[in-house]
Amino acid sequence: MSEVSGTGPRVVVTGLGVISALGVGTERNWRRLLVGEGGIGRVTRFDPAPFESQIAGEVPDFDPQASMERKEARRMDRFAQFAVAAAREALAHARLEITPDNAQRIGVLIGSAMGGMGALDDAYAALYERGPSRVSPFFVPMMLADLAAGQVSILLGVKGPNWAPVSACAT
Repeated sequence: MSEVSGTGPRVVVTGLGVISALGVGTERNWRRLLVGEGGIGRVTRFDPAPFESQIAGEVPDFDPQASMERKEARRMDRFAQFAVAAAREALAHARLEITPDNAQRIGVLIGSAMGGMGALDDAYAALYERGPSRVSPFFVPMMLADLAAGQVSILLGVKGPNWAPVSACAT
């Protein structure tokens, strides 16, 4: 770990990428923040009627195919799709091109409290409604918490350190 004194590796933020309940993209998020808009509302991704709390911060306008090929998106849970889209926006914002000359010096660190819960839910439904042969062979990789960092590294050609800390809500 680096000390505040400046010893150790430097980290420099050169580009931003945001996927949040305020919307897709840094510019849209910033505009909505400046006018005091919120992104919290009634849950729409499933029927929240049985639950006491029926509100959440969802990302309703996210289209994974705006950031990746359909085939790539199908092999990822939504949380990893968010990570890839945000990373691509950050690279574009930074005007950073990953090349064979710099790929080893660029790393990916993405923390997630949980992995692909959507993938887990889909696999559970497939198993009990249609049988084990209908569970996707991508199920386990899709639900792993380190999938987001892994997919960003693979799709962007990053060859440096790849790390995915998981520490519950503190992540």
